[in-house]
Amino acid sequence: MHVLAVLAAAVLFGTTGTSQALGPEGTTPLSIGVMRMVIGGTGLAVFAFALAARHARRRPAEASRPAPGLRPIALMVLTGVCLAVYQPLFFLGTARNGVAVGTVVALGSAPILAGLLEWALTRRMPSPTWMGATALATIGVVLLGFGGDAGGAGGTDAVGLLGSVGAGASFAVIANAQRRLLDEGWDPFTVVGGMGASSAALSALALPFVDLAWLGTTRGLVMAMWLGLATIAIAYVMFTWGLSGLTAATAATLTLGEPLTASVLGIAVLGERLSTLAIVGLVVLAAGLALLAWGSRSPRDPAPYAVEA
Repeated sequence: MHVLAVLAAAVLFGTTGTSQALGPEGTTPLSIGVMRMVIGGTGLAVFAFALAARHARRRPAEASRPAPGLRPIALMVLTGVCLAVYQPLFFLGTARNGVAVGTVVALGSAPILAGLLEWALTRRMPSPTWMGATALATIGVVLLGFGGDAGGAGGTDAVGLLGSVGAGASFAVIANAQRRLLDEGWDPFTVVGGMGASSAALSALALPFVDLAWLGTTRGLVMAMWLGLATIAIAYVMFTWGLSGLTAATAATLTLGEPLTASVLGIAVLGERLSTLAIVGLVVLAAGLALLAWGSRSPRDPAPYAVEA
């Protein structure tokens, strides 16, 4: 079930590009990103904290509770900052190199960076299954990104690539920070609620500097609500619950279902045509996700992260 929850979150993440394409004219990546985080972060905090309170009422009185302190709060705020920073970095990559290349570089770099960061923090090597599945999925992502649309032009921009990799790094930090909090006994919904509240507060500071006239249209409002509530609030609640039963590296690799979903929606809804190379990439990517899902059937190693001095 944890694998399915993360995959479902990835599917919701993957609707972002199509939702934007079907939205109104006059939008900008920054204005969409800011409003997405204000709505989504707020909704995420409300949903998650309500679920956390429900869990707390059901917790046995003798159950151990994690020790409060500045460190867990700082980690939750860090995830919120990374979620807010992810938006402009991701949109910088797609603006410079196109949606296909920008998306697959951001999502393709995330599992690799998450695995390396997890190894650096825990000194636990990723499993052979993760290595094989991530290798397959990464190859598929590269083929998909550089295959692109049928008849499309190639070429990548260095600044755009840095933005996409930066977005992947932001996601890797989120996955690992949340994984550490969960290993220390924090309720998953408290963790994700803290991320939502922090990201919404940070993004709200940018509201006076963006043009939100498009929000007054029906299409604009529907797009903003979907992007905020579905692709942030609901998706991250599902992702964090799924993460409670998986390693950060495994969860990050499963989120490669996002470019898979985005590509399928692009073909089915937006009428995009993929090259043969990109189609091969989709097949390889799907194979990597299937291998990872099969290899993640057993529970994760319950050993906690080493606490650093």
